[in-house]
Amino acid sequence: MDAWQAMVLGVVQGLTEFLPISSTAHLRLVPHVLGWTDPGAAVSAVIQLGTLLAVFVYFAADVKRLVSAGVVSLWRRDLNHSPDARLAWAIVVGTLPIGVLGLTFKDFVESGARSLALIAGALIVLGLLLLLAERLGRRTRTMAELGFWQIQVIGLCQALALVPGCSRSGSTIMGGLLLGLTREDAAYFSFLLSLPAVAASGLLELHDLVKGGLAGEGLLYLGVAVVAAAVSGYATIGLLLRYLQRHGTYLFVIYRVALGIAILLSLR
Repeated sequence: MDAWQAMVLGVVQGLTEFLPISSTAHLRLVPHVLGWTDPGAAVSAVIQLGTLLAVFVYFAADVKRLVSAGVVSLWRRDLNHSPDARLAWAIVVGTLPIGVLGLTFKDFVESGARSLALIAGALIVLGLLLLLAERLGRRTRTMAELGFWQIQVIGLCQALALVPGCSRSGSTIMGGLLLGLTREDAAYFSFLLSLPAVAASGLLELHDLVKGGLAGEGLLYLGVAVVAAAVSGYATIGLLLRYLQRHGTYLFVIYRVALGIAILLSLR
């Protein structure tokens, strides 16, 4: 990447990470359309640290409350100490599926899974599943009403994000809607659930890149992409939450299916 490419990819990451349209798909598609080299899954994961920072800042009070409750529960040797403690530990356990599967299929995720045909198929299939969740979901429950095992179901849905095109937010919002969450709470919970997975993935890939020789200009441009992702991502969080208060996810479903079909047609 040069500085301009880093800026563009960072903005694309920030704009698409929280919308249920797959940031990974767009980080693969935009360079393809513009004739740039594919930055690769490792670079994409590191750029996501910018949107991770955006979530930490936007939901600072919530993150602080959950972390504090988790620490207190450890001190008291009671993980069920309070509703916040239960939620904090359920999120940690709910991260295990994507962590285990991500490490197991790391080579495939970083190579074969970046096929444009696979991305197009994932965009369409997850879009239709999101439409099904929108139609079947009761949208009457809040995040506070989620039980431990229901959070694990959403955690399994999050693991779908390992396939570029599925979307981390799209798959978790889908899971939340199917469990009866309101649209806003489904999106809100998807932000919180993503924190451990995105942090672990991004930092691990950053370590591997630096160990592999990334330094100097390359590291600087990657930092530019992370900052751009953080700024654009912070703005997108509020926009999405306000949008979901008034509208459904149908616009995103249409966009996903249309983009998937367009990619498949272009490959022909």
